[in-house]
Amino acid sequence: MAQHPDGESQQPVAPAGAATPPLPPPRPGLSYAAPAPIVVIPPTPRSVRLARTFWLFSFVAGLAVLIGSFLTLDSHLERLRTVVDQMSPGGGPDAVTTSAAIVFWGSLGALLLVILLEAAALAIFSARRGWSRWLMIPLLAGQVMVMVVAAAFLVPEGDAGSYVVLLWGAQLLLAFLGLVAVFAPSAGRWLKSARIQSAQVRPARTRQ
Repeated sequence: MAQHPDGESQQPVAPAGAATPPLPPPRPGLSYAAPAPIVVIPPTPRSVRLARTFWLFSFVAGLAVLIGSFLTLDSHLERLRTVVDQMSPGGGPDAVTTSAAIVFWGSLGALLLVILLEAAALAIFSARRGWSRWLMIPLLAGQVMVMVVAAAFLVPEGDAGSYVVLLWGAQLLLAFLGLVAVFAPSAGRWLKSARIQSAQVRPARTRQ
């Protein structure tokens, strides 16, 4: 390396026409936005697990009645023709048969609709939406009313009728236990933690 007379080192000079080295990339600017908080999902309490179990077994009991009624369709329709003829005597055979079919399928459809609505409410509750608990109360009350009306058409005589009543009783008992479980204090804290987490994540996402 060449030196000046005074002893200082002299930097080499690039020859004319040589390519200059590329400039370094600009440094990223400072970000003052706080990162989004890490959402910690608390463990599911025992009361919530029990509520799901009770409701699921309740659905199984209700579906067992519907499947059994569908498999014995002919005997139900034959019995319902007699019931309809007694309720409105003087009707023609075709009218009685049509009325019996409407009563049978209407009863089955109403019971199935209630089960589907309860399953939807349970799914919403599992997604930690607290308002779904209050929806389960009128649904269970409506289920009792539908069962009372459908009992006149779907409960046959003899042992088969005893099985239907037994399954319906188990369905209502399990649904009631599931309803009590969703209102347990631990379930309330589990739902409340979801609201707190949602309130913490929303402002962080807004600042980004």
